Amino acid sequence: MSAEPIPVIDFTHERVLVTTGSRSGLVIIVAVHSTVLGQALGGARVWQYPSWTDALADALRLSAAMTLKNAAAGLPRGGGKSVIHLPLGTVLSEAQKRDAMLDLGDAVESLNGAYMTAEDVGTSAELMAIVAERTTHVCGLPPEQGGVGEPADATAAGVHASVLATLEAIFGTREVEGRHIVISGLGQVGGRLARSLAAAGARLTVSDVDLTRMTLATDLGATWVDVPNAHSVAADLFVPCGLGGVLTERVIDELRVPGVVGAANNQLAERAGADQLAARGILWAPDFVVNAGGVIYLDQAALPGASQVAIEERVAAIGDTIAEIFRDAAATGITTLEAAERLANGRLRGTVGVGI
Repeated sequence: MSAEPIPVIDFTHERVLVTTGSRSGLVIIVAVHSTVLGQALGGARVWQYPSWTDALADALRLSAAMTLKNAAAGLPRGGGKSVIHLPLGTVLSEAQKRDAMLDLGDAVESLNGAYMTAEDVGTSAELMAIVAERTTHVCGLPPEQGGVGEPADATAAGVHASVLATLEAIFGTREVEGRHIVISGLGQVGGRLARSLAAAGARLTVSDVDLTRMTLATDLGATWVDVPNAHSVAADLFVPCGLGGVLTERVIDELRVPGVVGAANNQLAERAGADQLAARGILWAPDFVVNAGGVIYLDQAALPGASQVAIEERVAAIGDTIAEIFRDAAATGITTLEAAERLANGRLRGTVGVGI
């Protein structure tokens, strides 16, 4: 009996390191997708996966998305990502977290400057300070240690700007007051976004797998809904701010909103989801543009003489880029995903100017 054919998967990365941490015993993956525009920049994720190969697949997807994100943001940075695989059910002690971060630092250092890491899901500015004990190729350290801190405020600000641009494209106004917005995921970014939208007068429905987040919902006067049901709430916008892959064929079919814009990475479970959204008349703001505020902050705040006002203006301009993508997609009859990729790839080829 002949073996099942092995599917062909295009490999577009420059370099991928898979190693076992000498201290932690955990599988550590560092994926460098591109350094065409400069040193690859992307966060370090510590997460539970069924197997290390699932963690590898996630690292490959996330790092490729970082190339597009950094290019679309007009940054002189390539795309990369690091992932530390936790077997299902694993909870690290503080000592084990330290070992894992030291191992990550060694892995990053071994790439000789091709990649710079930062905080991401499962990590923090304080953990990046441990990474810095083994490599200088890390950013987002705590301010008291000379770093620029965590980028969640900037990420949330960029998402807020994208929400305004999406509302304007759909309703002809950026007015938030009275709009019904569903936010799925109230973590570092989603929680901040919920507060800013509530302050602007939005009517919120929110959800999170962490039920302790219900306290925030109560504080904001928001309606709580279970995560599996969040996407099917009739509203003006659906805002995914949790993990990726949420926009499956079924979920897109069940959406009851005219627009989707959120902070989650890799929202489309399949590329065809962009066509499905367009066919349903749902305007989708491409995630790798929407959530670029964090990398913009990390890159710009580390420059000598960095201006907070200038950084805030650069992050707010994400909304202008989203509007440009919407216009391009409408004028050319392509999806917003294709329009965003065209913008990013133009910068990678040097045919589009840098700067959002």
